[in-house]
Amino acid sequence: MFRRTFWFTAGAAAGVWATTKVNRKIQQLTPESLAAQAANKAVEAGHRLKDFALDVRHNMAQRESELGEALGIGEAAPGQLPAAQRVIAPDHVKHSKNPTFGYTSYSYNRNEDH
Repeated sequence: MFRRTFWFTAGAAAGVWATTKVNRKIQQLTPESLAAQAANKAVEAGHRLKDFALDVRHNMAQRESELGEALGIGEAAPGQLPAAQRVIAPDHVKHSKNPTFGYTSYSYNRNEDH
């Protein structure tokens, strides 16, 4: 008699457990639940994207300050432009005779009239 009671109780408990598990899964698959899960995932992705953008902005500012220090570009006072930096570029070669090598060098500027 004890065996029958044990197996009956075990079977009833397994049935209740399986029914509860199936009902939970069915509720997770309803359209409202799926929409809520998708919305939560989208919000989480938005937060991760925002954190990434803040990290990029912070690292960009840090790198710009490092490059500014390396190039000797100081920060201007508020409301003022930084001092102009003079860049020395090589002069364009025009039709002239090179005294060292004795040949004529030409400019390769296509916009120049020949």
